[in-house]
Amino acid sequence: MPDASIKHYLHLHFLVFIAGFTAILGELISIGSFALVWYRMLIAGILMYGYIRITKKNLRITKRLLFQLSIAGLIIAAHWITFFEAINQSNVSITLAMFSSGAFFASFVEPLIFKRRILYYEILFGIIVIIGIFLITQGELKYINGIILGLSSALFSTLFAVINGKLIRKHKASVISFYEFVSGVICISVCIILFYDGFDVAFFTLSNNDWIYLIILASICTAYAFIAAVEIMKYISPFTVILSYNLEPVYGIILALLFFPDKEKMSPQFYIGAIIVICAVVFDALLKNYRKKKRT
Repeated sequence: MPDASIKHYLHLHFLVFIAGFTAILGELISIGSFALVWYRMLIAGILMYGYIRITKKNLRITKRLLFQLSIAGLIIAAHWITFFEAINQSNVSITLAMFSSGAFFASFVEPLIFKRRILYYEILFGIIVIIGIFLITQGELKYINGIILGLSSALFSTLFAVINGKLIRKHKASVISFYEFVSGVICISVCIILFYDGFDVAFFTLSNNDWIYLIILASICTAYAFIAAVEIMKYISPFTVILSYNLEPVYGIILALLFFPDKEKMSPQFYIGAIIVICAVVFDALLKNYRKKKRT
């Protein structure tokens, strides 16, 4: 791995900032969560296809891989839909606080998929995360729907990360992302046709602001962020990247307070719970890195 410079670390934190800003865009965009994610994946898929063509990557994949990517695409679509719907049902701060519990879910999902034993400190940190979530829930019970959706989003995100982590070892990130976006668009399209009003004129009638925010969301916060996050790992260790992304809720909550000060001001109990959850996630990552270094 080449040596990382200051610009690489600044680039990494810019990507984390972008991840936190995604929630702000979700609050600003006025359309429903299904339509929002449909547009996001469609535009990002088109941009990713252009990138693949420019870089001359091979798009041919096996039927088995296509099936796996379709499942991953469905999961990431479910993650984004529940994420943005959680914002609609509560606010950015609640959603990001719940989203930070993803590491707690990973402690139980990873052992199942990779067939390893659950570590004692993962259970300990899991209990601490539950305490933090309990404090948030008790302090902001009026946002219970958003809390449940936020936790669901964190679970879907964890499932996607674990599945994608296995696939990305053997295949190009841009190629698998393209197929995941396409499959996500197809799945959401079926849901819109079956359970909503379908693709009527109203579905494609968006305000100028919505179009601007959607293009920023799909291009900078999705297509660019996916490609850049993989590229940055050439210079910075995966552990540092993962640890830095744990700051996403911190950046997002600070941004939410700046953009929506009236709506995002929460009770002291919320901030205590959020700090407990985020600290547990960070210490879990630090301990795993320490144990890994000790073994090697």
